Amino acid sequence: MSNYGEGTEGGEDSSILVALYEARLKKMEVPVRFDRKELDQILRLYGRMVAANEWRDYAIDSLPDRAVFSVFRRTSETPLFRIVKDPRLARKQGAYSVVAATGLILKRGQDLARVLGVFDNKLRLVEA
Repeated sequence: MSNYGEGTEGGEDSSILVALYEARLKKMEVPVRFDRKELDQILRLYGRMVAANEWRDYAIDSLPDRAVFSVFRRTSETPLFRIVKDPRLARKQGAYSVVAATGLILKRGQDLARVLGVFDNKLRLVEA
C-alpha cells in the first residue's frame, strides 16, 4: 500500500515531473518559422512578382517571437514588403500581416492566403 504522492515501487508506472517554467523555456528557445504550406504560398507569390519584374531578392528571418519574409527590389535596399508571422497575435488581430517599407500594416488576418491577397491589387513601388 503506497501513500498519496508516492510512485509505485518498481518505478515503471511513475510519472516524470517537469517544472512548468522549464517546459516554457524550452518552447521559447525554438524560433518561430514558416511551415511548408506557408512557404509554398509565399514562394508562389514571390515567383509571380519576380516574373513581373517587381521583386528581385528575399530574406527569411526566424526570430524567437516571429518569422519574417522580406522582399527587396535590390539587395542593398530596405525591404519593400515584409510578410510577418507572429503567433502571439493569432487570437487578437491574426498571426499574419503584410507590412510596407514605411511600417504601415497593409493587411492582417488569420488566413495567410487572404492576407497575401493584398498583392493581387497590383501594388507597385512608386519612385519619385
